[in-house]
Amino acid sequence: MIHEPHIMPLRVVIADDHEIFRDGFRVMLKKQKGIELVGEAANGEELLERTASLQPDVVITDIRMPVMDGVTATKLLQRRFPTIGVIALSMFDEENLIVDMMEAGAKGYLLKNAHKEEIVDAINSVHNGKIYFCKHTSKKLIGLFGESNYNPFKRKMDSELSEQELLIISLICREYSSKEIAVRLQLSPRTVESYRQELLNKIGARNVAGLVIYAIKNSIYRP
Repeated sequence: MIHEPHIMPLRVVIADDHEIFRDGFRVMLKKQKGIELVGEAANGEELLERTASLQPDVVITDIRMPVMDGVTATKLLQRRFPTIGVIALSMFDEENLIVDMMEAGAKGYLLKNAHKEEIVDAINSVHNGKIYFCKHTSKKLIGLFGESNYNPFKRKMDSELSEQELLIISLICREYSSKEIAVRLQLSPRTVESYRQELLNKIGARNVAGLVIYAIKNSIYRP
């Protein structure tokens, strides 16, 4: 009888000063295979203590917290535990704070009302070294990222982007659908979808928000 190798679950610590939110998060993660919530904190100081003792793979932290906020805690986490991925939790109207969190060293951010599928995707992405931009990133936030010094896309791509790929990126940034791009460039929608996926893979982004921010940072698109 062949035994499958046991894969250790990703260990997660969450920090939020609202106990009800932490309770809901705990219940949600209990049902997820491959992810284990190993600790909770009510503020930034507790988060640092839990992280030091538990050594999680990923930390998910609120931005606004008493005693020590998420931005300060993230800076200290990055200094002390640089291999641990930090995901910021935010409200929809905290765009400036999200930029501060990413500049402090967070590898991703989620809105507090994110679906469990996106939370799991973010945890796995950040653990695998990718930057995670929330799917519901607003135009205002994309603009703030464009104006800030924050640039997560410093690594060189395996190959330069072709003229066709640059054109497709610019059309995606202008909110053209795959079908509309296909008509405009005389390609099949399936071919455009393949280009879209390949671009995400090359850039290291998980969704269109990351693609647009990459395009702004590399002067491919100006909002």
